[in-house]
Amino acid sequence: MRKILLFIAIIFSSHAHALEFQGKFLQGHFILGKTEKGSQVFIDKKQVKVSINGYFVFGIDRDRKFDVEITEIKDGKKNTIIKKVFKRKYNIQRIDGLPENKVTPPASVYKRIKEENGKIGKARSTNSDLTFFTAKFIMPVEGIISGVYGSQRILNGKPKWPHYGIDIAAKKGTKIKSSASGVVTMAEEDLYYTGGTIIMDHGHGISTIYSHLEDIMVNVGDEVKQGDIIGTVGSTGRSTGPHLDFRVNWFQTRLDPMSILQ
Repeated sequence: MRKILLFIAIIFSSHAHALEFQGKFLQGHFILGKTEKGSQVFIDKKQVKVSINGYFVFGIDRDRKFDVEITEIKDGKKNTIIKKVFKRKYNIQRIDGLPENKVTPPASVYKRIKEENGKIGKARSTNSDLTFFTAKFIMPVEGIISGVYGSQRILNGKPKWPHYGIDIAAKKGTKIKSSASGVVTMAEEDLYYTGGTIIMDHGHGISTIYSHLEDIMVNVGDEVKQGDIIGTVGSTGRSTGPHLDFRVNWFQTRLDPMSILQ
């Protein structure tokens, strides 16, 4: 189990219950929590799964501007705490004078992009009882970090989507490992933006995405162990060179992969 970065003990009525948190309450971060067995936990009034051992998980959005409300209900007693979310600074790059086709995809692919985004969203919405998210995640491939979470480009004055993963530059064909044990929920060879793409479910809404793959070596439904080879580095989709775009999500909230790797 990871080193606990933040521990909070809350005293309830005549005896003590404890909530433990691993992670930092920073924008974009992954938070692993632990409570007593049989407790209910709500994040911002939305109930989250609690494992039989008391583990739960949630994430903080890249641009979240308000605090996190965490409520635990045990034996009919309701207790709420508020945790301040700290802001981060992101790298913003402005590039002007680009051809329009490098800034906006052609209208002919809009339908395709919408359909593919729907499939990705469905895979990320999986809310299984798996608890692989409680174990330490590993770097999926060796290489140079060439892109970081949260960075954003403004092309010809148009703000583009922020980068929601980390880019790891490596030679084409380099083997990619599964960062954690899980179940494959998507294995697509040719998505418009991300090319060869794998999505894996690790439980309670935590998923990982591996993009721009040359080869895909797993199928939907496969149970994969941490460290298993799932594919190879490529430059498929909208990519300017061989690399792995590695991402972590809590449902539709995109998280900084470094917060789960560290």
